[in-house]
Amino acid sequence: MTDARQTTTPDDDRAAPGPVPAATSAPAASGGWLGSYALLAVMWGCSFAFIALALDALTPIQVAFWRIAVGAVTLLVIAAVTRTPLPRDARTLGHLTVLALLVNAVPFTLFALGQQSVSSVLAGIINAATPLTTLLWVALFFRAERPGPARASGLVLGFLGLLVVMGVWHGLGTGQLSGVLACVGAITCYGLGFPYTRKFLSGTPYPPVALAAGQIGIAAVVMTPVVLVSGVAPVGEVTTAVVVAVLALGVLSSGVAFILNFRVIARAGTTTASSVTYLTPVVAAAVGVLFLGDHVTWNQPVGAVVVLLGVAIAQGRLGRGRAGTGRRRPSLR
Repeated sequence: MTDARQTTTPDDDRAAPGPVPAATSAPAASGGWLGSYALLAVMWGCSFAFIALALDALTPIQVAFWRIAVGAVTLLVIAAVTRTPLPRDARTLGHLTVLALLVNAVPFTLFALGQQSVSSVLAGIINAATPLTTLLWVALFFRAERPGPARASGLVLGFLGLLVVMGVWHGLGTGQLSGVLACVGAITCYGLGFPYTRKFLSGTPYPPVALAAGQIGIAAVVMTPVVLVSGVAPVGEVTTAVVVAVLALGVLSSGVAFILNFRVIARAGTTTASSVTYLTPVVAAAVGVLFLGDHVTWNQPVGAVVVLLGVAIAQGRLGRGRAGTGRRRPSLR
């Protein structure tokens, strides 16, 4: 695998609901990625609806645990089938433990907690602001990445968009406010995962499947005592819809989607792969309205557009030529 220090671009400062990749490489081939890209957007966009369905019978901690456990089994099976050895050295396992908390255990639990009082639509839109929290953490981790005027203005615009999404002028009830704060806490964890990975796992000799399986496997181990203490008995009727939702969250959103993400990166580059961020809130809103009966107020799509515009400005996408052709930045380590 090519050392990420040689290929990192500002577009690597993205985040997504799945495991954080430890390194990215330049496109290895052209074409053949659109199907994977579309599936990726659908899987991650639908995850918020799946969480809402799972909460009909499970507590937030149970939702997070079963999502992680099923995802771990999926990735471990993929690793076994592909004969991919898992990380064994203490250094890598230590960093994967940190990532298991930052990218899996804590944010998965927080999103499930948040969706007890906010809709899947609102949670999906808040998730679209993940690149903003990533850029903030990158500015703290890497001195070479201090935000200039354009990036700073994009960050400010993006967070103003979040206020529009939430409709703060109406005031927020205690329940909705706690739900929003939980979702914001989740994307703050996601945002820290990327610079942490770039700083401590760049250039690792382990392939993505090994790192993903190790990371989510550790997350499953971490969550096991938590769910045992909080309670393993469902709080509602475990219907077919609940089972399907949990399996979809684990197998698809936390397992297969990770593999698709790396396929798009390999074939289309990080710029194209990171743009899936723009599609997931659209999918989340469509699924929430069509299948869950969620309602969308005018300020939510308007605020979402403002958030995504802020993300685009902060990432330097506006005014750029063909994706992936921009000048590469020097090493960030």
